Amino acid sequence: MPKQFSAFLSFISLFIVSTRVFAETAQKTPIAPESIIGADSMTKMITGLLLVLVVILVSTWALKRFSIIPAISSSYLKIVAATGVGQRERVIIVEIGETWLVLGVAPGQVTKLHTLEKTSLEPENKTPKRAASEFSDALDSSIGKSKN
Repeated sequence: MPKQFSAFLSFISLFIVSTRVFAETAQKTPIAPESIIGADSMTKMITGLLLVLVVILVSTWALKRFSIIPAISSSYLKIVAATGVGQRERVIIVEIGETWLVLGVAPGQVTKLHTLEKTSLEPENKTPKRAASEFSDALDSSIGKSKN
């Protein structure tokens, strides 16, 4: 049996080797790989990078422009309003009890600018409809129309 088994193994190995030889001898026309540094791929890459940079710049501008700061509120201290007056300087109104403090905030420095009573600067109770109506009346009067 060992001779038959070794003959069988040699037949199988010869068959496998011969199929590889035939597979390797078949000639194919080589296909040139797509260029990695082609004009299309470079423009896609540059466009993508510019888009990411624009998104970063717009988001940082929006954060600075709209003064997005978290409204910190506790039972004793509350930030009522804040606005930027320079690149790194801000004016904020802080409510402490019944008093409002107007503070100038700069890097490494906080200065009290003014002290107000809480009720002295309460916003007027104008609804948007009333304000629009007042604007409409003023516009009509300025162009010479009167309401019926």
